[in-house]
This record gives sequence, C-alpha cells and structure tokens, in this order.
Amino acid sequence: MKIPLPIINGVAPSCVALPAGAWPTILAFFTTRFPDVATSIWLARMAKGEVVDEYGVAVFADSSYRAHVRVYYYRELEVETPIPFTETIIYQDDYIVVADKPHFLPVIPAGRFLHETLLVRLKHKLQLNDLVPIHRIDRETAGLVIFSHHKASRGVYQALFKDKTITKTYEALAPTRADLTFPLSYQSRMVEGEPFFKMKEVTGEANSETHISVLAHLGDVSLYQLRPITGKKHQLRVHLAALGIPIINDEFYPYLQPTKGDDFNHPLKLLAKSVAFIDPLTGQSHYFESGRSLSVG
Repeated sequence: MKIPLPIINGVAPSCVALPAGAWPTILAFFTTRFPDVATSIWLARMAKGEVVDEYGVAVFADSSYRAHVRVYYYRELEVETPIPFTETIIYQDDYIVVADKPHFLPVIPAGRFLHETLLVRLKHKLQLNDLVPIHRIDRETAGLVIFSHHKASRGVYQALFKDKTITKTYEALAPTRADLTFPLSYQSRMVEGEPFFKMKEVTGEANSETHISVLAHLGDVSLYQLRPITGKKHQLRVHLAALGIPIINDEFYPYLQPTKGDDFNHPLKLLAKSVAFIDPLTGQSHYFESGRSLSVG
C-alpha cells in the first residue's frame, strides 16, 4: 500500500492501525492513545492536512471512528536536543549504504529523537525514501551501520545477520585485568531485566556469545577487540561487565547510574569498528572499517 503522506526532510509519517473500540471520533482515540500529546496539537495537525487515513482522506476533529483503518500523521517534537556530531557515508551502491555513526546519535527515531537520528539525516541527505537499517547499534555506541535502500533485495542482506554469515568486530576501552587470559570466549543466557531497557544474565542454556581479545594494554585501561557471535541487545556491555571489566563510561552496566542529561563529554567507549561479508547479490567480498577511534580520557 502506498503511503498517503510524503516524506519531508527525511521524516516519514507515522502510522497507527485503529483497533476495535467505541471511541466516537478518531480524535477521541488519539487523545486516549497518546495522553502526552495535547488535543490542541492534534487539532493543529488536522488543520494543516497532516492527519489522513490510508486512502489519503483528511481526518478532522469530527471524523467518525472506524476500526481497522490505518491513520497516518507526522510525529513532532517540541524540543529535540541537537547532536553536535556528524555521520560519514563510507560506501553506497545500488542496494546498500554503509554509514559511520558518531556517539550519541540514535539510529532510528524513538522517544525524544526524530530529526536527530542517523536514519532521518541520511534520508534527507541522500534522498532515499526506502532507506532502512538492516541492523542497529545503541545510541551510545559509535561506528558502522548498514542500510538497505532497495526493497526487493532487503531480505537477502538481513539474512546475513540472521544466518551469521557476516563478521562484525568492535573495540572497547575497559579496565585491565591481568588475571584473565585472553583471547577468551564468553557465553551466558541473557533476558530482559529491570528497568525494561536493561538486560540481565540468568542461569540456563547460553543464548549469547562474544569472543574477546586484547589489542593493547594502556596501563589501568586496555583496548579490547570484541567479536559478537550472537546479537543480543547490550550483549557486549553485559559481557564485559560480567567479566569485571565494564566499558568505560557505561551508565547502565554493571549498575544503573543517575542520568546526566545530554552530556557529550563522556561517550561510551565502544566502537563498531568493522564489518566483513560476501555480497549476496554480486558475490563481491566487502570489508568496511570505521574511521573513528577510541581515546583514553
């Protein structure tokens, strides 16, 4: 189905499918579904023609509620923190884009970030409306992210990650532990923790694995190379913390730290350094490496 609203400055419209219910109007549903968005904001969006159904018909304050219809609208943020760091495009062909992301920049819109995300920046810069990340890294992590901009071939690139036929390496700065012998392989069972955005380790069959080696000893700190065999959320952060070498400036692991707001002076010392794979369409051998590096301090 064609999206009935255009992409503007890299921002695609949001979509909600109206569930079965007894709301008298679509506006009544939206004010219930999104209590943090004032009714006046929805009315202003409607007045500008920026709320439409899946057929492109404008939604107004008195539009009757219709279950199982999709409604499109533009998400807006009153205040969005500018991210004062720039991404780099290191590769582009007819199917994929590889970008080198700075610390603090989210990959996709979520929460309090919309325009200040890697996806929206690249859509705006490259004018590629079908751009979609085929994997993600944390907002706090810098480094490589691969995007697809060709719908028909997207699945074969996503399969690289599902089938574990892509090699990813990370670098991290963390405390030195002379009593550990590297390289080593660390495995554990990871599940969602509390609060919801954290992960935790529990007993049971391992579902996560990371290979860890030391690239350089820098006194009390070492530069580690990490190769995740699996791709669990926060896997590298959890595994290094479990080994007693939490990544420098990690505010989540091993213990949740008080929020410092948008403090750009202490980035998480974690970098998605390289990716390597055989292109599933062309057979070409690809190796991409981030131009960024981690510094002590």
